[in-house]
Amino acid sequence: MDAAAHRRELRQQLAERRRALPPPARMAAAQGLRRSLERLPEYLTDVRVAGYWATGGELPLNLVIPPLLARGQHFMLPILAKEKQLHFAPWREGDAVAPNRYGIPEPVAPREWFAPFQLDLVLVPLLAFDRRGHRLGHGGGYYDRSFAFLKDQARPTEPLLVGVAYAFQEVESLEAEPWDVPLDYVATDRELIACSNTGQDGAAHA
Repeated sequence: MDAAAHRRELRQQLAERRRALPPPARMAAAQGLRRSLERLPEYLTDVRVAGYWATGGELPLNLVIPPLLARGQHFMLPILAKEKQLHFAPWREGDAVAPNRYGIPEPVAPREWFAPFQLDLVLVPLLAFDRRGHRLGHGGGYYDRSFAFLKDQARPTEPLLVGVAYAFQEVESLEAEPWDVPLDYVATDRELIACSNTGQDGAAHA
């Protein structure tokens, strides 16, 4: 099986496993994710924190967002922009959203938006990851294009890229493509992982 076929198969397997999770398991995972992120100082202090609207069984951020807002931080959701780039707009519960071309809700007519380089911390959705910070997304390339500027910088830096995943989405190794932008950390429902290829020590924090 070639690399492209392997990626397609891996995407399908993990997407199906995510969607099959029962609500109680999803709720427990959301609680575990919050505990993992609370071990990351930037989650407690960074001003501009971007995340995602969970779809297709993605690990929900519903327990992660309220503490941010309570501390006076700003939470942002991605908006599709030109040339397969992402912008990010502030969002609070109750703010209007509408589905984009992929059916993912995004803020409607935001008063302001921010470019990727203006963010402090980004919670990145994914389908699979390894402990070196390699990430398998849905194949659209939006995050890699939007944060490509980080490839020329010493890591970690701002914005800090933190993958969010269920623990079962970990694989032993993912082959990196030339355009891939590695993650600094991965936060799962069980642990916070410092990725080893971005200047971190690779240790997992239980």
